[in-house]
Amino acid sequence: MDEQMDEQMDEQMDVENQCHEILGYRFSDPEILERALTHSSVAHNRQDSNERMEFLGDAVLDLVVCRELYDHEDKLTEGEMTKVKSAVVSRTTCAVMAEEIGLCEQLLLGKGMARRGQLPLSVAAAVFESIVGAIYLDGGLGPAREFILTHITSHIDEALANEHQKNYKSMLQQHAQQRMGVTPNYQLLDEKGPDHSKCFEVAVVVDDRHFPSVWGMTKKTAEQGAAKLALIEMELLDQGDLADDESA
Repeated sequence: MDEQMDEQMDEQMDVENQCHEILGYRFSDPEILERALTHSSVAHNRQDSNERMEFLGDAVLDLVVCRELYDHEDKLTEGEMTKVKSAVVSRTTCAVMAEEIGLCEQLLLGKGMARRGQLPLSVAAAVFESIVGAIYLDGGLGPAREFILTHITSHIDEALANEHQKNYKSMLQQHAQQRMGVTPNYQLLDEKGPDHSKCFEVAVVVDDRHFPSVWGMTKKTAEQGAAKLALIEMELLDQGDLADDESA
């Protein structure tokens, strides 16, 4: 009996260590982690599964993404922020993030659930949200925000790029190469903030002409902004085009 208990404790420690490695967060209360990884198919009742933490995690995820958009995308309207948030805080995106970090492999499932290939989209998404809720319960909003932004920032950037639609870097490069025979040179001037939430200042130089710099949540978005300002100053993009883009 003692050997069996020791084996169970060792197995639990292995799970905790693996989760610490993939999450970048160590739980002070391992029971919260265990609950977050318990699917309803293996729980004694639904209250013992991760469904309640999923509910909480969904709300925390919404809050963090909305605050990130509010703080760093001050040109977006309320409607535009809503569209970006909906694209980012979606079942598909949460499932992708769960798969990317190997979270699905840690989920406790009943014997009746198939493990061939990927988990159903809803199950994979739910475990990501339940882990967000668990980190929030165990450590508060700070660690939960850090975990979320570590994995979701690239998805925010992609949604923002789709929202803006126009690829200003491509437009600028095409003009510079066809008319001047040069390629735009993007220069990183500064960066600020912690690793999980950096902002970058980028400027573009075209044929030795320096254009105004722009701050962005990532180098990619800052480069797009720098290219847009260059196009405006070169009178290739007028103020009417700019207004249409910002209100799209």
